[in-house]
Amino acid sequence: MKQGLLPWRSPCQHSLSLPSFPFPNLVTKRPLLSISASTAQLPARERRRLRNERRESKTTTNWREQVEERLMKKPKKRYASWTEELNLDNLAQLGPQWWVIRVARIRAEETAELLARSLARNFPDIDFKVYAPAVHVKRKLKNGSLSVKPKALFPGCVFLRCVLNKELHDFILEFDGVGGFVGSKVGNTKRQINKPRPVFSVDMEVIFRQAKEEQEKADQAFEESQQEGSLNSGMLSLDSHLDPNDNTKSVMDSKPKRRSRKASNPVANSSSTAKDYKLLVPGSTVRVVSGTFAEFVGSLKKLNRKAGKATVGFMLFGKESLVDLNLNDIVAEAN
Repeated sequence: MKQGLLPWRSPCQHSLSLPSFPFPNLVTKRPLLSISASTAQLPARERRRLRNERRESKTTTNWREQVEERLMKKPKKRYASWTEELNLDNLAQLGPQWWVIRVARIRAEETAELLARSLARNFPDIDFKVYAPAVHVKRKLKNGSLSVKPKALFPGCVFLRCVLNKELHDFILEFDGVGGFVGSKVGNTKRQINKPRPVFSVDMEVIFRQAKEEQEKADQAFEESQQEGSLNSGMLSLDSHLDPNDNTKSVMDSKPKRRSRKASNPVANSSSTAKDYKLLVPGSTVRVVSGTFAEFVGSLKKLNRKAGKATVGFMLFGKESLVDLNLNDIVAEAN
């Protein structure tokens, strides 16, 4: 017989299979609350309770915690104290910027030029630019010379580009013709100053573009007026070549004719041409044909043929009034 080890299995090693019993679900899900038309009829306290339950059921962080965190974070102060905000030397930290200076409107161009010279003389180490946007309007005078006058786009404003500090600020502020910087009030009840506010580069580009467009429009209008003037002069010269003896007539035709103030009366003109001065004697009845007393009839009182004057009496408001008239304004009234 062969001797060997026989496999032995313990009766306890048999796998036990437990019967599967239906266990109740331990994870309870909260029913989703939905707002319907019926909840709108609930009282305010019940709606508030439902709203709080919806907020707490969300997986995100609680809204109350978010609000508390925001309130706990204090905004960082830009300046350590209010006196530091009034220090104009801090403006140098911004670097070269454009600043707006208020000047007198009448002498804006002259003030900008004098300010640029003064800054170049007193601050030679500082780079700066002075800009007064204006349109140079050209106009041709009667004597043939050309007149160029600047028309400011922003009256009373001069733009300065530099690194601004307190020393430069005070120097510009005390300059003759300068009213101050464009800025905002800073400080508190103890002390307040007008702190300059820089102009953004985007706004300055818009100003440069506007000045260029306005200058192009002014130059185009001047060229059009010059072309019209040359065309009119060419027409006048052509007329003079056609009829050299009629120069004065062409010039007179080009000028507008003034309307005569005296009223034209063909009957009066015909009677004045046929008037006989011999009929005008003191005491005769005359009629006024022109002037203020036209168509008035009166009695001739005095006659001065050398001076060409006559004194005529009219009945005005039941009283006789004497008026001095020219002999050309009266005619003898036929009886």
